[in-house]
Formats: sequence, structure tokens, C-alpha cells
Amino acid sequence: MNEQKKNEPNLEGEFDRNMGLFDATMVVVGSMIGSGIFIVPAKMASELGSPGWLLIAWTITGLLTVSAALSYGELAAMMPRAGGQYLYLREAFSPMVGFLYGWTLFLVIQTGFIAAVAVAFARYVGVLWPTVAENNYLLGPWHVSSGYAVSLSTAQFAGILMIALLTATNICGLRYGKIVQNLFTVAKTGALLGLIVVGFALGWNAEAVRSNFGDLWTARGTLSDLDGGLTAATAFGLFVALCVSQTGSLFSSDTWNNVTFTAGEVRQPRRNLPLSLLLGTTSVIALYLLANLAYLVTLPFADIQQAESGRVATLALSRIFPDFGVPMMAAAIVISTFGCNNGLILAGARAYYAMARDGLFFASAGRLNAARVPAWGLLLQGAWAALLVLPRTYNVKEGKYGNLYDDLLDYIISAALLFYVLTIAGVYRLRRTRPHADRPYRAFGYPLIPGFYLVGATAIVVVLIFYRPMTTWPGMIIVLTGLPVYWLWSHSQSRVDAVRF
Repeated sequence: MNEQKKNEPNLEGEFDRNMGLFDATMVVVGSMIGSGIFIVPAKMASELGSPGWLLIAWTITGLLTVSAALSYGELAAMMPRAGGQYLYLREAFSPMVGFLYGWTLFLVIQTGFIAAVAVAFARYVGVLWPTVAENNYLLGPWHVSSGYAVSLSTAQFAGILMIALLTATNICGLRYGKIVQNLFTVAKTGALLGLIVVGFALGWNAEAVRSNFGDLWTARGTLSDLDGGLTAATAFGLFVALCVSQTGSLFSSDTWNNVTFTAGEVRQPRRNLPLSLLLGTTSVIALYLLANLAYLVTLPFADIQQAESGRVATLALSRIFPDFGVPMMAAAIVISTFGCNNGLILAGARAYYAMARDGLFFASAGRLNAARVPAWGLLLQGAWAALLVLPRTYNVKEGKYGNLYDDLLDYIISAALLFYVLTIAGVYRLRRTRPHADRPYRAFGYPLIPGFYLVGATAIVVVLIFYRPMTTWPGMIIVLTGLPVYWLWSHSQSRVDAVRF
């Protein structure tokens, strides 16, 4: 018996391995492409100040994402079990470190993303059907303090219905979740490709091309204040801007790791998991870079910076098709967000399943239903994500409502990056602590490529600590709330084990 099998519980045979390479790649692609690529470039353009540095920032995102995926491939092939990143952190460091990740995943990372994508879906449904709106209230808003309220608008209701529908679909079995995932991922990838082709073929704006590509590097337009007047107009300010801007581009490219949560259902996982990570991330990053080029050949840089509500893709398409560009883009984003949330919902419950099997989550989440999926984990995840849709933030000065999960996602960015860093550091640690473990795939370019990610992501976290402290430290506090919960669950499990003994 090899070292890996001695140290891992035998979960083989509990799930049905019905996902092939194409299915796994669709989970990677579908979970990555949401609404971010259609919105995030506007904020990044204001932070970076020039077309050239905007493209460099997305290139850095691509290099970091692909290098991380190449590194995760080794862990996925080494431990092809349900649980993914939770499992890797548990095995590389300790059950507590794994739990802190899983706790944060459930509390805000996975569920917060699901809530955010659901309301993005509803907002764009509202473009096609104006009755769905965030200020069209069914209940409330009821203020719980000067800065927070609870409400149920038609947009929130539509978002909750979306979560409920996709949760129910996935409870019916992997087969149904796969169908939705593959169908909508193919559709939204085609829509993104269509935007790129239309941008180059019909949106080519000679003036924008001359302005944007004739002077790639000079800072222009309204630059975001990074801290106390620091902007991308100076060399140090540009470095800070590159790091800060990654919070947008990296998280538009995030959740590629979700396929590792489903490892217990992937056929030939030691081959297909590393391949799906590579194929999925490289494909999406290539599309993202092309999409940014399409924006730059269609729109002057100042228009990208000033796009209303950051809707760069909508602005570009409306310039090309003035009469129906807006509804076309809205339909594309509705498809994109629906497919994205299916991938997030499908995958997340598998991580809670692994935690429950270790006695570190609700026991019901560790059981499979007749369709051989973790139904209770899906229900718990769906219920919490739906609840995160309801709270609203309130800006007293502007008299405007926001969404609580937006703040939670801002808070968790640094913590999520820290978990990525720890997981890739786990590749090095496991090479040392388990040198003889079966590794069907070894991280490409080891130790340099994993090291590149460690250095790059750590630099981003350090910059965020100093230049975005109000959104960095709360994230760390959210992670630390898992410590007493871990103590309670682990001691409860110890008492159960003692009684059984």
C-alpha cells in the first residue's frame, strides 16, 4: 500500500465517476466565465491609466492563473477525491488549515460568489424585463441600522429563484447538472467569442485604434486614487495599481479550482483533472485577452474608463449595434451568469461533503442521496447563498442601497489569495513529507512555475494589506471566526469517536 493510500480515507465508489475530460473542462470554463470580463476592465482602466498596462495586467492574471492550475494538477492527480482544495490543505498542513479554508468557502467565498452571480443575473434579466429591478420591492426595505437593511426586491427574488432552480437540478443528479453546465458553457463561450469577432470585424474604430495603440503607455483620463493621492502616474503608483487591479482580473478568472471539488466524479481523474485545469484556464485567459483587445479597437480609452456602471461590453456592443446592442449583451450575460452559477453550485457541495466525512461539518452534508450526490450539502449551500442575497448596505449620503455580499467579497479577496498561496506551498511541502507518494502528474516547471505564483500572489496580498486595509483585515477576521467553530466540531467528533471506541 503506497503512502497516499495510508493517509487518505477510501472514498472510492461512493460517487459515480460520470464526468469525462470534456465535462471537467466545462466545469473549469463555466465556473470562470461569469459577468466579470464584461464589467471589470472599466475599473482596471481607471486604476492603471493606459491601454498597454491594462493588457499587461490581464497578462499577469493569465500567467498567475495558468501557473496555479499547472501546480494544482499535481495535487489533483495525487489525491483524486472529492474535496479539492480543502483536501490538499488538510493533507499538506493540518485538518485545522483545511477546515479554515472550507469554513471560509461556505461562509462567503463560494456562497458569496453564488449570491453575487445570482443578482448579476437578475440585473441583466431586468434589462430585458424591467419589472425585475433592485428598487422594485416585494418586501421592505427594513433598516436594521443606519448602514444596513433587509429587503426582497423583484431582482433579489429572481436571483433566489435562480439559486433554488439550479440547486434542485443538481440534487436530481450529476447527469442533470452536467447537461446544464455543458449547454450553458458552450453557449456563453460562443457569446464571448461572438463579442470578440464582432468587435474586430464591425466595431473597428480607426480613431480608437490610433489613440489606444499609438500610445500604449502614457497615463491618461481619470486615474483612481490608490492611497493619499498615489496614482498610476508614478512608477511606484503603477506597481501598486498593477497589484490592486488584480483583485478584479484575478477574481474574474477565479473558481477554476472548483473542478477539483468534483474529483470523486471524474473518470480517469489522474489524467483528466490536470488536463481539464490546463485546457480550461488557458482557453478562458486567451478569450479574456482577446475581449480586452476587442474593447480597445472599438472604444477610446476614456470611454472604457467612464463606462456607466463599468458595463464596457454593453457600451462596445451598443456602439456597433445602436438599436439592439444593449439587449444583446444583456441576453449574453444572463446566459453566462446562469451557467457560471450552475458550476459553482455543483462543485461547492462536494467540498462540504469531504469536510462532513471528517466530522468537521454538518453530518447530513456527508451523505449521498439516491442520485449519488450530496443533497443536504447542496441545500445548505443554496439556503445560505439565498440568505446572502437579502441583506443590503445603505449609503446615507447618496441614499442608495448596495448588497452585503459585495462587501464580503471585497473582504475575502486577500484571504482567498492567501489560501491559494498556501495550497501551492503545499506542493513543495508534500514533495518533502511524502516523497514516495504516487504522482501520475508532476507540476510542470517545478519549482520555478509554482514559485512564480507564490511570489506574485504574495506581493499582491502584501500590497493589499497596506493599500486596501479596510477590505483586507476584515477578510482575515472572517477566516479566524472558523477557529472556535473548528474547536467545537473537532472536540464533538472526538467525543463521538470515544463513545464508539
